[in-house]
Amino acid sequence: MNTVFSIIEDTILEHGTRGMDNIRRSLRYEYTSRAADLLLKNKGVVLIGTGFPAAGSFETDGPLGAIALYKTLEHLGHKPIFVCAQPISEVLKNHYKTLEFPILNMEESVPIVKAAILKLRPSLVISIERAGAAADARYYNMHKQDITPYVTKFDLFFEFSGRPTIGIGDGGNEIGMGKVYKDLLSLPIIPAVTSCDELIVASTSNWGAYGIIAALSVKLKQDLFKLFNIRIIMKYLVQNGSVDGVNHSAEYSEDGFPLETGLAIIKKLENIVNDSISANA
Repeated sequence: MNTVFSIIEDTILEHGTRGMDNIRRSLRYEYTSRAADLLLKNKGVVLIGTGFPAAGSFETDGPLGAIALYKTLEHLGHKPIFVCAQPISEVLKNHYKTLEFPILNMEESVPIVKAAILKLRPSLVISIERAGAAADARYYNMHKQDITPYVTKFDLFFEFSGRPTIGIGDGGNEIGMGKVYKDLLSLPIIPAVTSCDELIVASTSNWGAYGIIAALSVKLKQDLFKLFNIRIIMKYLVQNGSVDGVNHSAEYSEDGFPLETGLAIIKKLENIVNDSISANA
């Protein structure tokens, strides 16, 4: 298959080392297209969960792509809202609409989630690099370490919203990966069981968000990457405590990839978008 959307998916899976290219085979191709369609058909409040705990703070992978997607959705007439706990909620609320979701156990979290859904009436729910519950209802990082005490139970929004859901992940332990649970059992991780309507797999979750933005750009025939500046977003995140998820350093990188690698992925996606727009003008 060599459609523009399959090329987008090839691009966001470049440089991968965690088996997501194999997991892709378990999904129907053009998942970025289907995710974009969900966003275009479900205008309204979009809840976005992001922020994977790392070294007492949160990873750069996830928030970077989440902010880019937030700006894109806002431009398209949606009302995006970040749903997350401290410390990332403190960082995001300075510039974006944010609902602080405390870190509690599942039982305590349920009434908070149900009340938020009733009040906000979301049209769609997205998770970008959020830890997902495993089969034992605990949460684990890529090293199989139990991080449950540091994780908000955003899975519950997927369970109770009754609205379409999109999960974005890069390793198998994130919300949404339950869609391909059996295929994840061969990977050296403790996989998540929370599923979703459309799963986006990429080499880093940020790039998965860019893949959706590229698909939206193709469908709308406009370069939506012009709506945000990734360097500026990364600078803000790092200055406010975000760290690389692999080496836990406060540097301009994501999952061990220097920022320049991510910027090169965006450039490729922009070229794909603009070639498609020109071909269909």
